[in-house]
Amino acid sequence: MVFRSDPCGFVCLIITYVALFYADYVVVKHLIMASMAETLWGAANAVVYNVVIFLAMAAHLRAVFSDPGIVPLPSTSLDFSDMHTGQRKQDRSDGWTVCMKCETYRPPRAHHCRICRRCIRRMDHHCPWINNCVGEYNQRYFIQFLFYVGVASVYAVCLVALSWILDPGVEGHRKQVKLIHTIVLIIESMLFGMFVLAIGCDQMSSIFNDETAVEHVKKDGPRRIKKSKVSLLQEVFGRGHPCLWLCPLTSTSPVHQAERPEEYTV
Repeated sequence: MVFRSDPCGFVCLIITYVALFYADYVVVKHLIMASMAETLWGAANAVVYNVVIFLAMAAHLRAVFSDPGIVPLPSTSLDFSDMHTGQRKQDRSDGWTVCMKCETYRPPRAHHCRICRRCIRRMDHHCPWINNCVGEYNQRYFIQFLFYVGVASVYAVCLVALSWILDPGVEGHRKQVKLIHTIVLIIESMLFGMFVLAIGCDQMSSIFNDETAVEHVKKDGPRRIKKSKVSLLQEVFGRGHPCLWLCPLTSTSPVHQAERPEEYTV
C-alpha cells in the first residue's frame, strides 16, 4: 500500500470526497426524495446514482493506495561516483538508465518523481487528486475514476432537470433550499465534468500515442513498435474481457519488467 504525506495531496483528497458525498446528498435528498420518492423510477435512479458514486470512490481509492510502479531500490548500495564525474555513461543500449537521485538502475520508460522521491515505471504524471503518481500499475484505476466522475456529473445535471420538471410547484423555504443546492450541484458538476473530460481525453491520447506525459514533455520517448489500439489499451487495462476494463473491483496482473539488469557496462 502506498500513501504520500503531501499537503497538497491531502487537500485534494478532502475536496474530492466532500464533493462526491455532497453530490450524493443533494441528488438523493433534494432531487429524488423531493420529486420521485413514491415512484419506482425514483428508487431506480437512487440505486443507479449511488452505484456510480461507489464505483468512482472504489476506483479513486485503488488509484490512491495502489503501487503506481515504484522501481525497487537495490538491496546493496551501488557506487555511481564515476557517473557524477562523467567517466561512465548512464544509458544502456537496452533502454535501462541510472537514476542519480535514487542511485539505482531503472527500466525503460521509468522516470523520477520529485514528490514521491522514487522512480516510477511508465510514469505519466504525479496527480494531487489521488495523492499518488499515475504509472504503469494504477493508470487503469485513475482512468476509471475519471470516467465515473464524468458519468456522475452528467447524471446529476439530468436529475436536476428531471426533478424540476416533475415537481415545478415547490414553493416557500423548501423551494429556496432546493434552488440553492441545485445551483451548487450544477456548478460542481460542470467544473468536475469539464475537468475529467479534459484529463480523460489527455489520458486516452497518451495511450493511443504510446507516449506518457513525461515523455512528451522531455521528448525522450524511445522508439517503439507500432501497436494496435486494442493492444495499447490492454497494456493499461489488462488482458481480461473488455467488459471488465471499467470495473475497479477486479485486478490485473501486469507483465513486470526485470527488476534491474544483471550488469551495467559501458
